[in-house]
Amino acid sequence: MALPPVDQIDPDQMSDPSWRIEVLSQLNRIRRALILLAFVAVVVACYFSRDVLLPIILGLMLALTLSPIVRTAGRIGVPAPVTAVLLIVTIGVGLSAAGYAASGPVSRWLAEAPEMGRELQLKLRGLTESVEKVKEASEEVEEMAESNGGGERVQKVSIESPGLLDSAVSNAASVGTTFAVTLVLALFLLASGDMFRVKIVEALPSMSDKKRAYRIMMGVEKAISRYLLTITLINAGLGLIIWGLMWASGLDNAYVWGIVAFAFNFLPFIGAMAGVFLVSVFSLLAFPTLGAAITPPLLYLAATSLEGQIITPAILGRRLELNTVSVFVTVVFWGWLWGIAGALMAVPFLVAVKVICDNIDRMKTWGHFLGSSDLSVRNEAAPETA
Repeated sequence: MALPPVDQIDPDQMSDPSWRIEVLSQLNRIRRALILLAFVAVVVACYFSRDVLLPIILGLMLALTLSPIVRTAGRIGVPAPVTAVLLIVTIGVGLSAAGYAASGPVSRWLAEAPEMGRELQLKLRGLTESVEKVKEASEEVEEMAESNGGGERVQKVSIESPGLLDSAVSNAASVGTTFAVTLVLALFLLASGDMFRVKIVEALPSMSDKKRAYRIMMGVEKAISRYLLTITLINAGLGLIIWGLMWASGLDNAYVWGIVAFAFNFLPFIGAMAGVFLVSVFSLLAFPTLGAAITPPLLYLAATSLEGQIITPAILGRRLELNTVSVFVTVVFWGWLWGIAGALMAVPFLVAVKVICDNIDRMKTWGHFLGSSDLSVRNEAAPETA
């Protein structure tokens, strides 16, 4: 039932309970439609403003991760700006050193990509012959269709794409700029100490809102810091193990694969698969026999599987309290929206959303939905009652 204009409403009708129920139902439909439109608008805005929002969000997450360290140093008398500079410089030097160490082999691989592709095709000739036959058949069908269209062949115009090395250099420059902005923003946030947290609390009107906001901010900081610091330490250990395994198996540039394992393992679900695929490709190129070529990817798979199925769940499982479905959907969504960078920040973003939902009454249902399905985890997390 469509509601009449306000000036045509009968005052006696307003006292009818059924009429009030219908009004509330209509208002709820309007509210749901507005929420949906707002969500779509936010997604579109995030998609087109990626270059601006990405370094800001990464800088905020880095600041949240390192804030407990800055606060702990402040308790022993070290000023926040000094600790912030030391942390950011250490991270910047570490990233630069890792990038410089890997730049030589990676640039050589990119320059030799055509030759490597041909060599790989020769080694996989048995697998590619069937694909080539299908491709030739499709080209013959296309030529027949063009010839039946009047005898005149259609001239095709192709746009030459930039080379692989040029694209890699351009992407590296963009990634470098993003990381630079991220580090500078994180430095400013860490050096300011608790200034922004205090300003947010002071801006809220009531004491209950102030307490809730402070609880949410501290909860988000604690959850993100615990998750990212723990994952970073686990990935560093995994990188060292992969380095040793690749060196023991005889694969060239073993340290590069340690760096790859460290970086890729921040990507849930897809990082380990991408690492195994890359190691498989370079193993086929490096070793003459299939038996020797299959050893490095099997070792890589074994190490990442042990880490992903046993070590990380044992260390982080009870603390993370997120179900696998919500993590997977979030990674897919942010990966579609912002690519690899979005997949990297998907889990920290979900952790923050979970903390916010748990501290707002109207959103606790969503927090419960995002939580772990393990009953023991929920029972341990629930407060004890007398």
